Amino acid sequence: MAEAKEKPDAAKDKPIKQRKNGLYPAVSDELAAVMKTGWADTERRGLDPIEQAPYAATRRAALSARFPGERIVVPAGRLRTRSNDTDYPFRAATEYVHLTGDQTQDAVLVLEPLAAGGHAATAYLLPRSDRENGEFWLDGQGELWVGRRNSLAEGEQLLGIPCADVRKLTGALREATGPVRVVRGLDAGVEAALADKVTAERDAELKTFLSELRLIKDAYEVGELQKACDSTARGFEDVVKVLDRAEATSERYIEGTFFLRARVEGNDIGYGSICAAGPHATTLHWVRNDGPVRSGELLLLDAGVETTSLYTADVTRTLPINGRFSALQRQVYDAVYDAQEAGIKAVKPGAAYRDFHEAAQRVLAERLVEWGLLDGPVERVLELALQRRWTLHGTGHMLGLDVHDCAQARTESYVDCTLEPGMVLTVEPGLYFQPDDLTVPAEYRGIGVRIEDDLLVTQDGARNLSAGLPRQADEVESWMAALRG
Repeated sequence: MAEAKEKPDAAKDKPIKQRKNGLYPAVSDELAAVMKTGWADTERRGLDPIEQAPYAATRRAALSARFPGERIVVPAGRLRTRSNDTDYPFRAATEYVHLTGDQTQDAVLVLEPLAAGGHAATAYLLPRSDRENGEFWLDGQGELWVGRRNSLAEGEQLLGIPCADVRKLTGALREATGPVRVVRGLDAGVEAALADKVTAERDAELKTFLSELRLIKDAYEVGELQKACDSTARGFEDVVKVLDRAEATSERYIEGTFFLRARVEGNDIGYGSICAAGPHATTLHWVRNDGPVRSGELLLLDAGVETTSLYTADVTRTLPINGRFSALQRQVYDAVYDAQEAGIKAVKPGAAYRDFHEAAQRVLAERLVEWGLLDGPVERVLELALQRRWTLHGTGHMLGLDVHDCAQARTESYVDCTLEPGMVLTVEPGLYFQPDDLTVPAEYRGIGVRIEDDLLVTQDGARNLSAGLPRQADEVESWMAALRG
């Protein structure tokens, strides 16, 4: 790829945009001169590569083999404005992280095709803030405002690939020739530079391939997902210990308690925590978390810690707020537990992906017929999917860097696939009786139960990565009692 036709010192010459209504409207020459000097050399040398580096190299090799002779462009993404001049916390795009291990904003991975075959990979990054033009202290993203960035030389040592200044990339992309593919929706500047070189069809094929590249987790990824599940289990324990304070406040106390564990042991939560108490448990994605927490009702807690490498757990437990299930709550809970047990037993290499869903749904349909909520026979119920009035959702999904990982994979590679060792998926049946559902007896209304665990397909079966949390009703009650003293 040709170098961009711009001056090497263009970034230094570019004036720093001043904040409107700032208290200092100008910078004196004397102050500018003072700010340029007197700074120690903080360059880090002799750095070891990050743990992901060799795994990321293997993934890039697979990408290179899939698209020979084509330029591949994978952005990390840019900051998004939350309000006026404040931004949402940056989370690098999944595809970029998977291929590099890097998490820096504005970065772009480019795989340049080589005449001899294969590709040369370059990570285009923001270099250290410029001290000559005052960027480091005048710009809102300068290092004195948001923190030190790695130098390009440091980036090369950490990532194990050449690094270059991303500010020169769009010019080079405009001049590039030959077929190009880009991951869309992440960097408008990159897409504009490639507007006359890419097609929606080719880019969709790239997105699909990168999704399918994540279907089988390597050893590093499995380790990170186990860390995420272990931290998540500790977060659930934290919640149980403070349920009395949640009763005195709201579901937000639960949300905040789990979030503390996620931030202390990981990067963040992997998705918006569902802290659904009482009838809110019947809303599948209840993330407002502003309702009351009442003794005698159930708490459906669906939450996951995201590790510092951005792999997330996805675990759900339904807990009696006062520590004891009522008879009807236990009846519904046991049905969901039995359905999950059937689903978990169906997760093994060589099984169809759909098997665990169908096994769990059969158990739920049988119980709904048994309780008189549906007319049998069960085969008719399943054929017409009548149980979905109260089960609603699928019984699981792939898990990894995204909570719903591999979502752009082809149907034949995902829901119609055969399970293979290294796949990680959730098993999460549920029953939800809406508060206004007149088709069920009044005592059922407002009860929602889901149990969810994260399963790694192994050579001879499956391993429950989230087995550190109890599931069976008696075990849940004993666990809660022990935690609450």
